Amino acid sequence: MKDKTNTYEIILAGSGGQGLVSSGIMLGEAAILEGKQVMQATSYGISQRGGLASAEVIISSAEILFQHVQNPNLVLALTEESLNLYLPPAQSGAAIFYDTTLIQKHEGSNLYGYPFTEMANELGHPGVANIIALGVMIGKSKMIKYASMERVLRKHFSGKVCEMNVKALHQGRSIGEGEKNK
Repeated sequence: MKDKTNTYEIILAGSGGQGLVSSGIMLGEAAILEGKQVMQATSYGISQRGGLASAEVIISSAEILFQHVQNPNLVLALTEESLNLYLPPAQSGAAIFYDTTLIQKHEGSNLYGYPFTEMANELGHPGVANIIALGVMIGKSKMIKYASMERVLRKHFSGKVCEMNVKALHQGRSIGEGEKNK
């Protein structure tokens, strides 16, 4: 899931309104807290809510020379459209995480399907599916520390919303760390 320079090229993709752009920003902030180099970019479809939306994040211990993801090694897909768009990198070893609540089950050694939206609903808010997914991805890849991500969540949210997001992160963490990494 990473190369020899500890560089992670990450794509978070799905539908506008699923919090993927915010997730990309917060993931970058968490990496910066750890002294890492970060690049973050976003893309929206025709309409922000409901159209294709994606965030690119590069996290590296070395200087980032090219400002766009070229060879993603981590992909999060929260819609069928985004999974189909980013499935080819799995052929070259990229880990693809996807939401089995919304996407048909796929088989492959680099495919990790979890019911992120269903788990978020069980926590009381479907809007934290993206944070559960980040928790799983962090657990499997070790791209950043959980403490850094939790610190960023506490900066961006307050009260019950903050606690819901922190709980979602920890639920994802238990899944990501609880399973043997492939």
